[in-house]
Amino acid sequence: MELVFLAGLVDGLKTLGINLPSLLAQLINFTLLLILLSVFAYKPVIRLLDERRRRIQEGLEAAEQAKQQAAQAEQEVQAQLERARQEGQAVIGQAQQIAARIQEEARQQAREDAEALLERARSEIQLERDSAIAELRREFGGLTIEAAEKVIGQSLDPQAHRRLIEEVLAESTLGGNGDQQASGSEPSP
Repeated sequence: MELVFLAGLVDGLKTLGINLPSLLAQLINFTLLLILLSVFAYKPVIRLLDERRRRIQEGLEAAEQAKQQAAQAEQEVQAQLERARQEGQAVIGQAQQIAARIQEEARQQAREDAEALLERARSEIQLERDSAIAELRREFGGLTIEAAEKVIGQSLDPQAHRRLIEEVLAESTLGGNGDQQASGSEPSP
């Protein structure tokens, strides 16, 4: 029965145009080819694809890492720019303070120079005033002696002249500290 089945199957395959020994040989060849391709072609191709996938993944990770580093570098640059701006502001502030101090020192020096000039002018005025008072005393002394000679009608010796001048000056408004002005009155005879 089994043989009949096999004989019927072989006859059926022959009517279809299929040769069983050729089919078996092709199946064995296909299986061997499949094993050989699996060992020599499929595994290396899979290995190449895995290697390529790994390299692509590494490239993506490197790109992500580079992106993060670029972002971090950008932040650092921004921080450095901010620090530089703050330092620049500090330098400008210091320069403004120095300029204000220099202006104040210049004003103070100008005040001191003006005070010194004013003091020197006062001193010169005082010297000229004292000189003018001394000149007036000499002239007043000479006039007093002439007036006294005319009133007395005689001439006095130089020592007597000097004593008389000193007495007149002591009594006059020009005597003393010299700060008073002449009253314009003449000594009476």
